[in-house]
Amino acid sequence: VQCGVLAAMMWQCGVAPMDINPMVGPYPDALNYWGAKNAVLIIEDDEWWRLFTPIFLHAGLFHLGGNVLVQADSGNRWEKEWGSIIWIIIYIGSAFGSSILSVCAMPDQISVGSSGAVMGLFGGKLAEIFLLCCEKSKTVEEYAGEQSRKDQACAVIGGIVVVMAMSFIPYVDWSAHLGGLVAGFGIGLVCFSFKIRMWIFMLVWLIVGVGTTIALYSGALAYM
Repeated sequence: VQCGVLAAMMWQCGVAPMDINPMVGPYPDALNYWGAKNAVLIIEDDEWWRLFTPIFLHAGLFHLGGNVLVQADSGNRWEKEWGSIIWIIIYIGSAFGSSILSVCAMPDQISVGSSGAVMGLFGGKLAEIFLLCCEKSKTVEEYAGEQSRKDQACAVIGGIVVVMAMSFIPYVDWSAHLGGLVAGFGIGLVCFSFKIRMWIFMLVWLIVGVGTTIALYSGALAYM
């Protein structure tokens, strides 16, 4: 879908010169027309759908390529681990979280991209690793799983660093990445708390996850 949308934008609106859009993509007006995050239109004109549509848009070929590679690698692998429903909940919830924080922190900048939602997947994975690390390993299989989670944590942190490095290219902002990461972690606490064996700890982390997620979303929306 994301590849098709970028191709349609470039076909309809043309490719901007490199001095305007170094990502090899359409003009900024085209991004705004197709649904980029625009704080003024979201708040004053009630175009709330712009909190969701940026995940389908990208500034250009370089921007799209980076996000698609991450989604095809880590995204596909975690969808197989979690199941499609949990994956979609974290992905879409993080997309909203990234756009909401972007509106609050960088209201003057138009931004696009699915990297906020991708960061949410990283946040969700970190939440899963964190919750499972709270339990003690008792068997050989559990010790092997603990070591595997350490390796996964290193890979996730590396992915976060790479995506954050993309925060400074045109039409992409750091606040969307940070918002997606935090939202994904909060939603991940809710989704993966059920993996904890002891029901008391499961209930505690479920409450923490629900409370944190509600507080973050309600606080950011109120600030808007």
